[in-house]
Amino acid sequence: MDKTKIKLGIAPIGWTNDDMPELGKENTFEQCVSEMALAGFTGSEVGGKYPRDIAVLKHKLAVRGIQICNAWTSTFFGDGKKDQTLKAFIEQMDFLHQMGAKVIGCSEQSGSIQGLNKPIFGHEKRIFSDKEWNLLAQGYNEIAGLAAEKGMKVCLHHHMGTAIQTAAEIDRYMAEVNDDVYLLFDTGHAYYSEGSQQAMLDILRKYVDRTVHVHLKDVRDERVAEVKQKKLSFLDGVKKGTFTVPGDGVIDFKPVFDILNQAHYHGWMVVEAEQDPAIANPFEYALKGRHYIKQYAGI
Repeated sequence: MDKTKIKLGIAPIGWTNDDMPELGKENTFEQCVSEMALAGFTGSEVGGKYPRDIAVLKHKLAVRGIQICNAWTSTFFGDGKKDQTLKAFIEQMDFLHQMGAKVIGCSEQSGSIQGLNKPIFGHEKRIFSDKEWNLLAQGYNEIAGLAAEKGMKVCLHHHMGTAIQTAAEIDRYMAEVNDDVYLLFDTGHAYYSEGSQQAMLDILRKYVDRTVHVHLKDVRDERVAEVKQKKLSFLDGVKKGTFTVPGDGVIDFKPVFDILNQAHYHGWMVVEAEQDPAIANPFEYALKGRHYIKQYAGI
C-alpha cells in the first residue's frame, strides 16, 4: 500500500475499555500512548482516560509522535433526540477539529443492545421503522454539513447490537443519506455480523469509495460460536476474546488491503481490537498487529 496515503493508528480500547471500566483499570493514559508509539503506530482514537485539555493532550501526544485521528461519537436520531445529539456532536466535533482530526466516527445508538446483558444474536436487536430511518438520514445529513464547514467528514460505524449492523442495514443507511455522509468500515463487526470473509469483503467492495476511516479488527470463530451457543451479550463476547488484532484470528486481511489500495484509499487504518488486557497484553498484541500489517500491507 502507498505509505504516503495511509496512516496507521490503534485504539486505546485494547488497554482500557470505556464500556467496561474494570478491564484495564490499572493501565494509565500515558502507558497506553507510550506503548502505541513503541509498537510503531502514529495515530490514536480517543479514550475515556485521555485528557480533554487540548494543550495538555497535544503535548503528551506530540512528544510520542502520536496524533488523534477520530473519536467515538454516539447519535440518537432514530429515537428523535435531535437536539441532544446535535449538542454533543458539536462539542465532540470542535474537540476533534482542534486536535487535527479529519473524520468523526459516529454510531447510531438508538435502541442499541451492545452494552446490555442481552444476547447479541437474538431477537431484541432494534429494527428501524421507515420513520426512524428518515429521522436518521435527516440527522446525519445535517451533521455532515456542520462537519464540512470545518473541513471534516462524518462517517457511521456499523456496529454489533445497533440498528445499523447487517449488510442490508448498511445498504439502507448508504441509500438514505446524502453522498457527503460516509462509512467507517470495520472488518471485525462486518465479519461478526455476516459470518464470513466473503460477506465482509462484499461490503467493503461496494462502499470503498465512500469509506473514509477503517477499523482493522480480527475475529476468533470459536468465540463467536460460543457467543451464539450460550446466547451471550456483546460485552460477554469481548471479555471471552471474540476480537483480536489482525493476524491473530480468522480474517485474511490481504484482500482488504488490496481493495483499499486499488480504490486509492487515503486515510487512517486503525487497529481496534478490544480484549481483556489482563489476558491479552495490550503492548504485545499491538506489536503482533503491527508486524502483520507491515508484512501484508507493506507499510
